[in-house]
Amino acid sequence: MFEWLETTAPAIWVGESLWGYPIMLGCHVVGLATVVGLFMMRDLRLLGFFQGISYESLDSLRNLGWTGFVINAISGLFLFTSQATVFIASMPFLLKIGMIFLAAICAAVIQNKLRDEGLQWDSSGAVAGNVRTIAVVSTAFWIGAIISGRLVAYI
Repeated sequence: MFEWLETTAPAIWVGESLWGYPIMLGCHVVGLATVVGLFMMRDLRLLGFFQGISYESLDSLRNLGWTGFVINAISGLFLFTSQATVFIASMPFLLKIGMIFLAAICAAVIQNKLRDEGLQWDSSGAVAGNVRTIAVVSTAFWIGAIISGRLVAYI
C-alpha cells in the first residue's frame, strides 16, 4: 500500500517537482508555528506564565490553533506520500505521529475546560490542578513531536 502511495500524482508532485516539496514544507512550518505556538502559549499560561494574558483571550484563539493543526495534517500527508515506505519504517516518525495524536487529545481536553471555566479562572486567578497537569503533559508532547520530527531527517 505504501509503495502504491508513492506512485500517486500528489506523491510524484511533492517528490519530483521543483516546487512541490518546498511548498508543502513551507505550509508545514506555518502550520507548526501556528498550532504549537498558540497551544504552547496557552499551556504556559495555565502553568502560571504570561499572567497579563487572560484565559478568555486565549480561548478566542482556539479556532486559529486548530486551523494550524489542519494545515499541518494536510501538508504532512502530502510530504508523507513522497516517501511513505521510508517514513512508515522510521521510529522517530512513528513517535512524532503518536505524540501529535496525544497532544491533540490534550489540546481538546484543555480547550473544553478553558471554554467552560476560563472566565472563572480570570476572575479567581485559580486553575484546577488537573488542568495544569494536562498542560505539562501537552507541552511535553508538543516538544517531543518537534524533536522527533527533526530526528526523522537524521535517523
